[in-house]
Amino acid sequence: MKDIVILGSTGSIGTQTTEIIEKRGGYRIKALAAYKSVDIMEEQVRKYKPEICCMFDEASAKELKTRLNDVSVRILTGMEGLCETAVCGGREALVVTAIVGMIGIEPTLAAMDAGCDIALANKETMVCAGHLITSHKWNKSHFIRPIDSEHCAIWQCLECGKKEEVAKILLTASGGPFRGKSRAELQNVTAADALCHPNWAMGKKITIDSATMVNKALEVMEARWLFDIPVEDIEVVIQPESIIHSAVEFKDGSIMAQIAPPDMRIPIQHAIYYPERLESPIERMSLAKLGAIHFESPDMEALKGLPLGLKAASKGSGMCTVFNAANESAVATFLSGRISFLEIYDIIEECMRSVKAEKEPSLNNIFEIEKSTRELTESIVSKL
Repeated sequence: MKDIVILGSTGSIGTQTTEIIEKRGGYRIKALAAYKSVDIMEEQVRKYKPEICCMFDEASAKELKTRLNDVSVRILTGMEGLCETAVCGGREALVVTAIVGMIGIEPTLAAMDAGCDIALANKETMVCAGHLITSHKWNKSHFIRPIDSEHCAIWQCLECGKKEEVAKILLTASGGPFRGKSRAELQNVTAADALCHPNWAMGKKITIDSATMVNKALEVMEARWLFDIPVEDIEVVIQPESIIHSAVEFKDGSIMAQIAPPDMRIPIQHAIYYPERLESPIERMSLAKLGAIHFESPDMEALKGLPLGLKAASKGSGMCTVFNAANESAVATFLSGRISFLEIYDIIEECMRSVKAEKEPSLNNIFEIEKSTRELTESIVSKL
C-alpha cells in the first residue's frame, strides 16, 4: 500500500483521483490539499481519513478546524503548509499536483526535493518554471507522469520509439465552443456561452481557456519542457471529436496516436498506476460506432490565444509567466462580467508588450513577474 498526496483534491482532477483510488485500491490517502473549498474538503477528510489536510486560504483553514474538531487530522495553511503537505509521505509517496494556479510550483519543487514521484496536472509548474523543473537533480532518477489528456497521450506514444526518432508532436485540440466562429461573431458572446464545452466537463477557468485557445498554447509550453521538444516541432491540430488525444510523428513518417473517449479518468488512472494498465474506468469505445474522425488547422485569427502563446513561448519562461498571469487575471475578470470575451486577448497582448521578463527567471523573479503582470492587468481593466 503506497501513500498518495493529492494537492487540489476538491477540484475536478482531485475528486476523480479519489474516486479512482477508492475503486482500484493500492494507495492510502496520506494527505489532501485545496485552496478554499471547505465543504468538499470536510467530506473528503471524513471519508478518506488522511493524516494531514491543507487549506491554502487561512480563513478556510480556520473554518475547517472548527468543523473537524471531532476528527484526528492536522490542518495546515498557506504556502508553508502546502509544501509540508507535499512532502509528508516521504520519497515512497506519489504526489498528485492538481491544484490550480502558480501556487502549485513551490510544492511541486518541494516534492522533487523530497524524492517523491509526481503525477502532474498543474499547468503553471511547467509553463512558468519548466526550466527550473527540468534542470532539477530529481530528473536523473525520476520522471513526471503527466495527467493532462494530451500530455498523457504524448507520453504513451513516445514509448513507441526512441527520442532521436521523433519528427514532431501533434498536439490535438477540440477547438472549443467557438470553433468556426468569426471574430465578429465573438463580439458579444457571454461567459455562459464560453462555458458550454462540446466534449469535456472541466472547471470554469480551464473551460474558458479552451474557448480562447489559450489552453492549447499553455499545453505547447508544457510539452516543450515535459518531452524536451522544441516549440517549432509541436504542431497543434484541431480534432473536434476529442477522440485522438495527441500523436507523435516519427522520422520514418509513422504517426502513433492515442485514442480514447474524452474522459479524464483514463489519463488519471494511467498516471497513478503506471506502468500497469488497469481495466478501463469507463465503458470502452467502439471505432465502428464512432464512424469518422475529423481534423482541421487551428484558427489563428479569431481565436488568438494560440498565436499569442506561441509568441510568448519563443521568448522564454519569463514571457510565458506574463502570458499565464495576464490570462488568469483576464479570465477571472471576464467571468465576473467586467470585460468582454475578446478583451481577454487585448489584456494579454498589452501585458506582453509592457512587462519586461527575462528568458529563464529565478523562482523569486517568476513571482515578481506575476505580480507586475497582475497589477498591470488591473490597470488595463480600469481603463476599459
